[in-house]
Amino acid sequence: MFHWLRDHRRKKILQEPFAVQWQKILEEKVRHYSFLNAEEKDRLQQLIQIFLVEKRFEGCNDLEITDEIRIVIAAEACMLVLGFLPYDVYPGLITLLVYPSTVVVPPSTMGVFTQNPFVERSKTAIYGQAFQRGPVILVWDEVKRGARHPESGHNVVYHEFAHLLDMESGSANGTPRLHSRDQYRTWAKVFTEEFLLLRRKSDKGEKTFLDSYGALNEAEFFAVATEYFFDRPMQMEKKHRALYDVLAGFYQQDTAGRQRRFKNDDRPPKKRGR
Repeated sequence: MFHWLRDHRRKKILQEPFAVQWQKILEEKVRHYSFLNAEEKDRLQQLIQIFLVEKRFEGCNDLEITDEIRIVIAAEACMLVLGFLPYDVYPGLITLLVYPSTVVVPPSTMGVFTQNPFVERSKTAIYGQAFQRGPVILVWDEVKRGARHPESGHNVVYHEFAHLLDMESGSANGTPRLHSRDQYRTWAKVFTEEFLLLRRKSDKGEKTFLDSYGALNEAEFFAVATEYFFDRPMQMEKKHRALYDVLAGFYQQDTAGRQRRFKNDDRPPKKRGR
């Protein structure tokens, strides 16, 4: 009964045309949108429409939630699940808290038996944070920057929503819910090798393709790898092919091929010699 009501409601949502001003925001503010073909753009727009109705955006620290904020965040969150057919769009998430700039999280309260008068508990500055049943916390300055500059390899929306996908398996352990037993075996092999390689190089201070933040733990490795899979896929395919292939199998998207097609289509035609 619940699924019937949900599907009926979503059909009504998708009967509404995608607003022209939303389309303009996608074209001007979300660089990755331009990489998609016509079918992918239509699918993304449908996911965005559902996301906007089913999720609640709350502005914090006097931030006014605008169409730009809602569309950019929804587009990038839905970009991750573009290849999942069918998919219930982040079913555990209801609320997104959006701050204008860096959020400083107060230190957690320590128990009586863990307090140490000689340890100063510091506050932590964050750009985003995700919890299994929500909310997702995002910093708008960082969201804007990541959406416009995928070449940086840093995207707070991809990062935090990758954590949500990871948590759908029951816990944030770097292994989301996969499609088959064989995929679990391949995932465990490739991710273990790549994670330990990143950790060894990071410990030695060596230069790495993936951000060294991914060496913190398996959950952060998956989130960081997701950022690079969408933002710098051709470089990942070249430098870490096995990791790219595993992520392509999970997300059901060939992001490197997508960017190659875009670059080829965007290239001016060669002039014919006389």
